Amino acid sequence: MTAYKAPKGTKDVLPEQSYQWQYLEALIRGIVKKYGFLEARTPVIEHTELFLRGVGETTDIVQKEMYTFEDKGGRSMTLRPEGTAGVVRSYIENGMGSLPSPVRLFYKITAFRYENVQKGRYREFHQLGAEAFGSTGPLVDAELIGMLALYFEQMGIRDAALRVNSIGCPVCRASYNQLLQTYFEPHIHGMCEDCRGRFGRNPLRILDCKVERDHAIAAEAPRLLNHLCADCQTHFDGLLRALDAQGTEYTIDNGIVRGLDYYTRTVFEFVSTSFQSLGGTICGGGRYDGLVEEIGGTPTPGVGFAMGLERLLLELEARDIPSPEPPPMDLYLAPMGEAAATYTASLVARLRRAGVRAETDLCGRSLKAQLKYAGKRGVRFAAVIGDSELSTGQVKLRRMRDGTEETVSLSELETGATARMAAFGD
Repeated sequence: MTAYKAPKGTKDVLPEQSYQWQYLEALIRGIVKKYGFLEARTPVIEHTELFLRGVGETTDIVQKEMYTFEDKGGRSMTLRPEGTAGVVRSYIENGMGSLPSPVRLFYKITAFRYENVQKGRYREFHQLGAEAFGSTGPLVDAELIGMLALYFEQMGIRDAALRVNSIGCPVCRASYNQLLQTYFEPHIHGMCEDCRGRFGRNPLRILDCKVERDHAIAAEAPRLLNHLCADCQTHFDGLLRALDAQGTEYTIDNGIVRGLDYYTRTVFEFVSTSFQSLGGTICGGGRYDGLVEEIGGTPTPGVGFAMGLERLLLELEARDIPSPEPPPMDLYLAPMGEAAATYTASLVARLRRAGVRAETDLCGRSLKAQLKYAGKRGVRFAAVIGDSELSTGQVKLRRMRDGTEETVSLSELETGATARMAAFGD
């Protein structure tokens, strides 16, 4: 019989690993709540057109990486390759533009891209992200960046380097694209197929090429930061002042353009610089003032970020930063005999309702096997209950780490187990 395996590019998260994921998720949830972000949950599948218009037809995601299929109704559907487009669609469809601005939304999603599988990069992956709609000024950009800086600090990644740039707006990008075409024209025929395709449609995307030879050519291209219109320059200057005011350190990086077509003005990345880590970008985001209108909504400014959970976990592993492990089970009740098994099942249910992490035997094990099981589970305390204990109403509470025992009454165990175990000590 065939033994099935997970599809290439996917990965099981096992129980001994899931607590690490839960820790990162709980940490970001606690932080975004302080900033007023509320969670949005969007579908895994969306109409393909959403990503063609939202992400951009010239991006690698749309051209090479999307999981697109035709459903039984003949509609083209796509597994979401990123989170922002779906959140924007939900913002428009559900009339969130009528809410007080800025509208702050947080999400945790599973996303899918058909790309080369490598360490930290999967075809099914998980993202944490946030979007803020309705504010045109740079203060919301700085607030979002400051929130991320706090997250990394509390995670233990205190040297994550913030790099910022501005890629302008459609007004200044139009003239800048002409400058790029003039610069790249002598080189374009020797560049990769993707660069040649982008030359006429979106030359700014050439700056994001990963081919080493083409990247070297792009490195000498004119920089948009030197050709911003007055409004974009004012916005970028305001962002830098806001970052300075809140004490967020940064470096201006002319090379950041991000890999999605919807970005305008502010773009940023947090980059790992520790020699112990994997290096590279661990989070990225930016402003997208035209995206809501592009997808069919009323013109609304927006800014957001996304980061991969898998990448964050690898960063913590490389730095040897532990995640707080879940607490062990408090109490194991080992029944001996049918009457005791019935009683312990009832007692465990009452203990759990009182907040005690308690277990009892469900497999008909011998007493020796039960205590061995409790030891493997890391249970703090155990008590054996048989006919004698039921008759006397007394049990011996055993501290598992050293075998020390104390006699307690069953009634005390039921009504004050937490206090009794605390008094006994670990």
